[in-house]
Amino acid sequence: MSADNGCLDDPIPDFSRQRVDVDGVVKTVYVSGRGPAVVLMPEMPGISPDVLRLARWVRDAGFTVHVPSLFGVDGAWPTAEGGQTIVRRACVSAEFRAFAGGGTSPVTAWLRGLARQAHAACGGVGVGAIGLCFTGNFALTMTLEPAVVAPVLGHPSLPLDDPAGLELDDEDARAVRARVTRDGLKVLAYRFEGDRWCTGQRFAAYRDLLGDAFDGRVLPDGAANTSPPPFFRDVVETPHSVVTAHLVDEEGHPTVRARDEILAFLAERLGTRG
Repeated sequence: MSADNGCLDDPIPDFSRQRVDVDGVVKTVYVSGRGPAVVLMPEMPGISPDVLRLARWVRDAGFTVHVPSLFGVDGAWPTAEGGQTIVRRACVSAEFRAFAGGGTSPVTAWLRGLARQAHAACGGVGVGAIGLCFTGNFALTMTLEPAVVAPVLGHPSLPLDDPAGLELDDEDARAVRARVTRDGLKVLAYRFEGDRWCTGQRFAAYRDLLGDAFDGRVLPDGAANTSPPPFFRDVVETPHSVVTAHLVDEEGHPTVRARDEILAFLAERLGTRG
C-alpha cells in the first residue's frame, strides 16, 4: 500500500513471472492469456495498477500479453516522490535515450528479441506492440522486427526536451519507414490535445515520416480522468495517459472508446483464437 494516498499496489497474482534472455540480457516479463502475442510496455514510473488493468483488458480480448519490467517497482502505485526518482534513474540509464540527439534507445533491441520469442511461443500472423509514455515510440522501433505487425503508440514522450523529436536515429527512421511501406503496416497513436509531453508537433513529425500509415488520434483534455495517481497529478500535470492513468472507466467514455479501438486494431491485425 502507498502510504501517501492509501491506494493498494497490485501483487500481479494472475500473471506468470518469466525471466527472458535476449542475447545474454535477462529481464522479468509478466505473461498472461492465450492467443496471439502482444507486448505491452509500461509507462513511467513502471508497471502500475493502471498498466496492469490495460494488460488484463488485452488478455481478456483474446491475446497473450507480455509486460516487460523496464523500470520502477512492479505493481506499485505511482507516487510523486517515488516516480520522480525512477524518472531520474531512467534518464541516465544506458538503456534509454531520453533527450534529443541520443538516437534510438538501446533497450529496443532487447524488446525486438522479446517479440521474436513471443511470436515463436504463441504463433499467429505476428505480434502487437503497445508503448506508453516513455516507451511510446518503442512500439514503432519494434517494427524493425518482422514479427511485429500491429504497433500502437500511446502518448509517446521521448525525447523529453524536443516536442517534435521521434527518439530515432536517422538510419532507424529510414528503416522503419521502409518496413511500414513495404508491408503495408498501420501505426495507431493516441494523445490528449493539451499534453505537453506528447505534443501536436510530435504527431506531425510522425506523419511526415510515415504518411498515411500514421493514424494519430487526439482526445480533448476534458476527457481525461481528473483524479489520477499522484505521479500524474503532481509531476506529469497535464492530461497524458489516454488508456491508463487518465482513462475514465465508464461505458461510452472517449478514453474507453480509445481502449476499444486499440483492441479492435489488434484483433484486425493479429486475429484472436478462443
